[in-house]
Amino acid sequence: MTAPLGRFWTVFAREVRGLVRTRVLFVLLATVAVFAFGAARAGGGPAGGYVPTVVDLLLVVELLVPVVAFAIGYRAIADATARGEPAILETYPLSPWTYVAGVYAGRAVALLAVVLVPLSILGVVVATTAGPATTVFASHRGVDSPLLFVRFLSLTAVFALTTLAIAVAISALADSRRRAILLALVGLLVVVVGADVAVLRTMTGGLVGVELDALLGLSPASAYRGLVFETVLYVAFSGRSSFVAVPVAAAGLVAWSVASLLIATLAVRRHRASSGV
Repeated sequence: MTAPLGRFWTVFAREVRGLVRTRVLFVLLATVAVFAFGAARAGGGPAGGYVPTVVDLLLVVELLVPVVAFAIGYRAIADATARGEPAILETYPLSPWTYVAGVYAGRAVALLAVVLVPLSILGVVVATTAGPATTVFASHRGVDSPLLFVRFLSLTAVFALTTLAIAVAISALADSRRRAILLALVGLLVVVVGADVAVLRTMTGGLVGVELDALLGLSPASAYRGLVFETVLYVAFSGRSSFVAVPVAAAGLVAWSVASLLIATLAVRRHRASSGV
């Protein structure tokens, strides 16, 4: 194992071990399961098939995933920074980028487990309980495929990783637990509603030369929502929509992730330089 990879693995394993030992992870797992199964049962989706289940889950997942991501990531770096500098940087010859990548990867494993395990189990429930046909899909037999549900899970994973990257960046910018909590609440509001509101204000402001479907792809939440509509829901009805520009939405999620991790790296580097490590 090369030195940079070994250092990355040290941080990654440290994060995973620390999260597994906490009760918070299991509380979050139970919370996601309760909300996911509750929303699906209330809407009757599992009895209808995969796509009706996605319809029931979309709003809940769109709101719940950022909350879980911030709960897991908002203190990822802030706790160590509040003590003066991440202690692991004093022990190992780590670059800021290696440290941030290790923290992010470790938290990402925990987040994906918390989000995807309950949703995957729900997919199994749909496979075993859904009726042979529904009135919604009577004229489009065979389109309600488990592959569409897998696509939904994949998009949800990408959305979760993007919001986690934002949470890690906020954690790196905070220099105390109290400030981390405050910034996390602000960041959560931005991800859930703030970016969408900014897009709407841009639209009402009469921005010339920019299409609505492209603008919607710039917000993490609307990009995720639009990708689910475009690649899961509308596909089931053998139709096309212009809800969001798929390339713009995909690029938007990637850009939010990369920019957030870059900000986190620069913040760790600044803390490191100020402490003389």
